[in-house]
Amino acid sequence: MGRAAAPCSGSGRIVSILTAVPCLSCKQQSVTVRRMSDQGKSSASTTASGTPAPGSDTYKGWLFKWTNYLKGYQRRWFVLSNGLLSYYRTQAEMAHTCRGTINLATAHIDTEDACNIVLSSGGRTYHLKASTEVERQRWVTALELAKAKAIRMMNNQSAHGHISSAQHCLESDDSGDEEPGSQSDRSEIQGTLKTLASKLDDLSTCNDLIAKHGAALQRSLSELETLRSPAEGGEKIKAVNERATLFRITSNAMINACRDFLDLAESHSRRWQRVLQYEREQRTHLEETIEQLAKQHNSLERAWREAPALSANVPDTPTTDTGSERPVKEEASDEDDETEYFDAMEDSPAFITVTATDPTHHRRSQSNLSGASAGHPSDWNQDDHASPSCNDLSGKELQPRKRRRTCIPDKPNYSLNLWSIMKNCIGKELSKIPMPVNFNEPLSMLQRLTEDLEYHELLDKAAKCESSLEQLCLVAAFSVSSYSTTVHRTAKPFNPLLGETYELDRLAEFGYRSLCEQVSHHPPAAAHHVISERGWTLWQEITIASKFRGKYLSIMPLGAIHLQFHASGNHYVWQKVTSTVHNIIVGKLWIDQSGDIDIVNHRTKETCQLKFSPYSYFSRDVPRKVTGVVTDCDGQSHYILSGTWDEKMESARIVQSSHGSSSSDGKQKTVYQTLSPKLLWKKYPLPENAENMYFFSSLALTLNEEEEGVCVTDSRLRPDQRLMEEGRWDEANVEKQRLEEKQRAVRRRREAEAADAQDKGCEYEGYQPVWFHKRTDPVTGESTFVYKGGYWEAKDKQDWSMCPEIF
Repeated sequence: MGRAAAPCSGSGRIVSILTAVPCLSCKQQSVTVRRMSDQGKSSASTTASGTPAPGSDTYKGWLFKWTNYLKGYQRRWFVLSNGLLSYYRTQAEMAHTCRGTINLATAHIDTEDACNIVLSSGGRTYHLKASTEVERQRWVTALELAKAKAIRMMNNQSAHGHISSAQHCLESDDSGDEEPGSQSDRSEIQGTLKTLASKLDDLSTCNDLIAKHGAALQRSLSELETLRSPAEGGEKIKAVNERATLFRITSNAMINACRDFLDLAESHSRRWQRVLQYEREQRTHLEETIEQLAKQHNSLERAWREAPALSANVPDTPTTDTGSERPVKEEASDEDDETEYFDAMEDSPAFITVTATDPTHHRRSQSNLSGASAGHPSDWNQDDHASPSCNDLSGKELQPRKRRRTCIPDKPNYSLNLWSIMKNCIGKELSKIPMPVNFNEPLSMLQRLTEDLEYHELLDKAAKCESSLEQLCLVAAFSVSSYSTTVHRTAKPFNPLLGETYELDRLAEFGYRSLCEQVSHHPPAAAHHVISERGWTLWQEITIASKFRGKYLSIMPLGAIHLQFHASGNHYVWQKVTSTVHNIIVGKLWIDQSGDIDIVNHRTKETCQLKFSPYSYFSRDVPRKVTGVVTDCDGQSHYILSGTWDEKMESARIVQSSHGSSSSDGKQKTVYQTLSPKLLWKKYPLPENAENMYFFSSLALTLNEEEEGVCVTDSRLRPDQRLMEEGRWDEANVEKQRLEEKQRAVRRRREAEAADAQDKGCEYEGYQPVWFHKRTDPVTGESTFVYKGGYWEAKDKQDWSMCPEIF
């Protein structure tokens, strides 16, 4: 039989196949030592602040986990170790009770907002929330590192020599292939199981050999014991006999463990296949549902646009009882019922308007002033309740002295998949995503900001109003009119470079001058100043915050808009609403505006509350509806405003108000009796062939027109934007990358200068805008960038030496 050494003693070796398998005691001891070593290393690699050190395998801390709708988010103790994220109710539970575990190797990590984390793996999803954005970023960093390391370990392990290789094959099927119904996944699992079965047969053969040779060895040793030998030799023989017995037990245990694993792998494989097939079917069903909804939405939108505007032409229905109130649309079809549901609009001021007429006419009631268009066209010319001081001024009576262009080159038909670029950018700031010009329009954000002046004549008319309440109605209409140009404009404007400017000099034609400057790059902020010779000044600082949410894109303008009239000193302040671009993944892109605007006259404390209703497939309201109420300093309502942000706005004076019945949500409706509505603003028609010119309005077509004498930083001189307008998109993409890299190099240089100044103990001023400076507004008390003067004087002298070279 030969000589056999003890596997635990280290003084010899086991010959032949016996040397390949260690005994259980050796294995348990080595595992224990290794775990203790790993724990020591992981604990040492985690800093006291909770930030994971490079290469750390363990990260612990408190997070809030969503439990259910009754309890909401609950505080839980989370432990990240060896690619597994586990959680407990308390730290003490780590010793005995784990509430749940997710394997990061097959998990998807997503971030919803500043503090939220979403982990999903298979059918399990964790919604987590950190206490601060910094803590959230630390956890995301630790999770991403742990996930990358777990995937790397799975890929590096051999499929032949270790049990985890089979586990890798099974898990990779759950997280890898994205094509539904792939046959390769099932064949891979079955191949793995066959390999395990063959390995088990090999181990059984080895076990038979071990048993055969072990029995012979024991018989030989027993024969040796019967011999008369020194006592010392007998003890050695006895020790060898014990260790041979231990080896046989270890071999049997190993075979049993392998058999158990094979049974477990077979059962789990079948279960995982069912789960995977179910998830694929659900995903396919969801994609089909989304596509069907998009098609239905497009067909409904086309049907709505092609349908005649019945509500605009419904004649007054006379009543038989004098003084009685009878709805106009009592006998109308379902298509005309959309104006009957204003009071049921969610989170809206519940009120009903009743139009009051002369005694010779009977009253009529309407549910809202989106139905105010039911008034006859002659109503717009009635001045029975208009202030004589509020003269009509269209603003278009002056013919431009300079001939402006009326068209630009047609948009090239370049196809590009938006989802292929945006799918990895969910939750990020849009301004930080490198986007090709294929998704842009040949205008910068500064020029889009200047487009707010499309209906400047509303402010010219408001400046001549003696009544501050009527003036507030026109200001409200102006605030709504700025969104009318966005209804078809789904393309993204160019992000301005730091220091970029844009001027719009319409002094000769319309009496105003406008100047914009990009005053900050991160976050992107633009300052705007307009002064008019017709009695008003407008200024604003707008910071664009944008988030890509997967199905839609939210654009949130932050900052206040200020408007002051010179004669009266009325100072109005308001903010913009949120713009949302829908159908990013499937269907036709469309834009919606939603939110509330509160316009405040800080001199008289009069207010106007406007509500932009979000579009809904199931709502019977007019799409893109805007409603509002104008109140005085005592809270008494004087005017009702209504219309749509893409078409027109109307106002109606309130002559009487009373409390009506309660709505379904418990709010009490207010019934306003009003005079007939009057038109405040109506959208200009788009130019001919606008669909091939990015749906630009007449003003937008002139914004990028080349002009002499503008500042060297003007958006008209931006080369990538000019190349895109000319249809040379490939060259525009190259130029856009050059400009962005040049801007990044300048920012790195400023950061280095700031670091040097800090090391020397000096104060570093940083970037300062050329034409604007930061000041505290005396009315609102907020810090904002305001125009400091000098631009138009520098233009007269053609002295641009103080301007940076950005192009």
